[in-house]
Amino acid sequence: MAELVFFSGTMDSGKSTLALQTDHNHAARGLAGLIFSRNDRAGHNVLSSRLGLSVPAVEVTDATDFWAEVVRRRTRGNRVDYLICDEVQFYSPVQIEQLARLVDEIAINVFGFGISTDFRTKLFPGSARMLELADRVEPLQVEALCWCGVRATHNARTVGGVMVTEGEQVVVGNVSETGGADDVGAAEAPTGQVGYEVLCRRHHLRRLTAAVARPASLSPQTLPLDED
Repeated sequence: MAELVFFSGTMDSGKSTLALQTDHNHAARGLAGLIFSRNDRAGHNVLSSRLGLSVPAVEVTDATDFWAEVVRRRTRGNRVDYLICDEVQFYSPVQIEQLARLVDEIAINVFGFGISTDFRTKLFPGSARMLELADRVEPLQVEALCWCGVRATHNARTVGGVMVTEGEQVVVGNVSETGGADDVGAAEAPTGQVGYEVLCRRHHLRRLTAAVARPASLSPQTLPLDED
């Protein structure tokens, strides 16, 4: 039976890489699929991973109707055996319901990839609907790490390297290992520039990003002196 599967993880957990591998595995068995993405780091109409791999994709917009897309292609004689849907957190709940309908009524496997919660630890509407409707929810096996080396469980938004907890839910920014923008050191990120960083729960609650922690770790310590 066809399934609606949600592969979920934090940023840096290999979601897009797994999406590319899933497409490759199915195509290698002679199946024909469609790849969808939205707000990919590499631009529009592409699905890319941080490993440097990328493939063309259909860009999802607010007006995208997945049911209509598949029916139109099949009516024209094109095979559609499965869908790869990356960045599903940016899809609308109605679009997630369209994906579920494709699974149930046309028996197309749908593989969704995305993060569950935003920088405020609140569920994205698209991810929430996926969690409610998916036949299976698969946590990503590759663990992203906080700057402290502990497993990262939360996504943080930074502005100039400083964590923020207010603002619009979706703001396109940059992701680097240190939380800075454009892969520069977080402590050197331009003031006002938006970036994203993965943190463990403890440091997310304390708003302690790599940029904030680094100066503290490098500050000189006053050593006690014996007075004779």
